[in-house]
Amino acid sequence: MDKGELYNVLKDAMVALEQDAVLTNTQKGLAAGIPPLEIIENGLLPGLNTIGDQFEKEEIFLPELMKSAMIFQAAMGLLQPKIKEQGATVKKKGTVVIGTVKGDLHYIGKDIVKLLMQISGFEVYDLGVDVDPFAFILKADEVNADIIALSALLTTTLMGQKDVIEALEGQGKRDKYKVMVGGGAVTKKWADEIKADGYTETAYAAVVKAAEMIS
Repeated sequence: MDKGELYNVLKDAMVALEQDAVLTNTQKGLAAGIPPLEIIENGLLPGLNTIGDQFEKEEIFLPELMKSAMIFQAAMGLLQPKIKEQGATVKKKGTVVIGTVKGDLHYIGKDIVKLLMQISGFEVYDLGVDVDPFAFILKADEVNADIIALSALLTTTLMGQKDVIEALEGQGKRDKYKVMVGGGAVTKKWADEIKADGYTETAYAAVVKAAEMIS
């Protein structure tokens, strides 16, 4: 099959939560010489994005969402060695502090963004979930970060993103860091309202946006 067909098969297998098919076709792509990042961007991530949309519409539930993340991680187990082989000469793009904001315990989307940033050349420090606003700033100061990335899946925790930006303003550090926001509850309108520097709807777009903001 050609690349386009392979990407469609991978996407459909991800949506169907068929791990064997995902792994088999990931291996086929690598054997055919397709760059691993293209396999991720054009095959695996479109499937994950569809799963995410289904979850938001309550067409599937948390067990299916978690299974999709596990399948993605399994595929990454095949892809990461190739990425490292090719990435030995990749220049570090920047430093990111990432986490899920105070009151929110969701991590799957955050972990996918972290993983994609790491394999794209960013140094990433993951603070986990339920992170206090000042913890983001302390870590950013410690590692001399370029970007603070804030995830929120619940509408009830959106204020945690605003709290971080206000804390930065209160410490006179708002211009020191670029602030990215994302997650199931986040919209461009909200990002604009709290004056975030970046917002994207998908994990891969977040990596592209991060690179743009630093450059």
